[in-house]
Amino acid sequence: MQETQETVALTRDVVAALVPSGQKVELPEGAKATVTQALGSSFTVLVEGHMFRIEGKDADVIGREPPAMVEIPAEASDEDVEKACWAQLKTCYDPEIPIDIVELGLIYECRLDKQDDGSRRASVQMTLTAPGCGMGDFLVNDVRSKLLEVPTVEDAEVELTFDPPWTREMMSETAQLALGMF
Repeated sequence: MQETQETVALTRDVVAALVPSGQKVELPEGAKATVTQALGSSFTVLVEGHMFRIEGKDADVIGREPPAMVEIPAEASDEDVEKACWAQLKTCYDPEIPIDIVELGLIYECRLDKQDDGSRRASVQMTLTAPGCGMGDFLVNDVRSKLLEVPTVEDAEVELTFDPPWTREMMSETAQLALGMF
C-alpha cells in the first residue's frame, strides 16, 4: 500500500472515471493530481477535490510505469493458469478502498474451462460492497480484462450477483486488519 500521497502534474490529457459514479471525464494536461492509491494496476487520484480512477495503461500520465504483463510457463498446467488468474484478480482494487477485491470477499467463484483448441475460458461470479455502486461496471470490466491478460485465457465471463449480499464478514482477516475492523 502506498504510504504517502504524491501530487503530480498530468503529463497529457487523460480520460478517467469519476468515483463513485463511474462517469468518464477528460482530465487536462497540467492538472494537479494527488495520487491517493497506487495499487494493482489502476490509480486513484484527487483533482480539484474530486476522486478519479486512472487505468493502468495510462500510468505514464502520473509518471508511473504501466503494469507488467502476466507470464506463465509455455506448457502451463491448469493449476498454473488458475493461480495466474487468482493473482490477476488480486490486482483489481475498488478505487475507494485500498484492499484488493479478493481480500474484500467480492469474488465468489473463479472457474476455468479448457476448450477443444487448448485455450481456456474463465468464469467469475462476483459481487460489490453495495448494489448501487457506480464503479460496478468498471470493476467487472477490470476483472474481465485482467483475466484476458493471462496466457491461454481467450474468453472471460464475469457475472455480477448480489445473492448472497456482501457483508464485511466476507473480508479476509488481512482486509479487516488493514481497515481497522478486527
